[in-house]
Amino acid sequence: MINRRSLLAGFAGLVLTANATSAASPPISAIRVDVGPLLTQGWGVRAGAIKMSLERALASLRGPGRGGATLEVVVTGIHMTSFAGGATGSIGNDALESEARLIGANGVVARYPVRAILSAGAGGAWYLPDVDQRRIDALVEANAQWIRRYLGG
Repeated sequence: MINRRSLLAGFAGLVLTANATSAASPPISAIRVDVGPLLTQGWGVRAGAIKMSLERALASLRGPGRGGATLEVVVTGIHMTSFAGGATGSIGNDALESEARLIGANGVVARYPVRAILSAGAGGAWYLPDVDQRRIDALVEANAQWIRRYLGG
């Protein structure tokens, strides 16, 4: 039987290990975003806009010089609910899914599946004509924040 002290000690060890792993990440010299899965899902021009927005949001991770690792992000899906207010639970939430891979000279150094979930109301007023774009922008920024957090940035 596991007592509370050993459970907390194990959790603390896990957190320290995760922090040590992210702190040991090599510097990033290039960032690539692939939205191919979104194109096959029919997102068209918006997929290109998501790619540019995510690249811009992650640009702060790029270090000086060459020879570092490449951050490759594959955006695997976006889910937007049709209702933008008053819902509880998972109904009424938008999500952007991606997989971030840190690729070094010897292959994949780390892999992080990311699913950013926000309320459909996070994009602001539902009655304005650009509500869908603002919802997508909020999802992209949330996804980029999770990637930065995983990479220790």
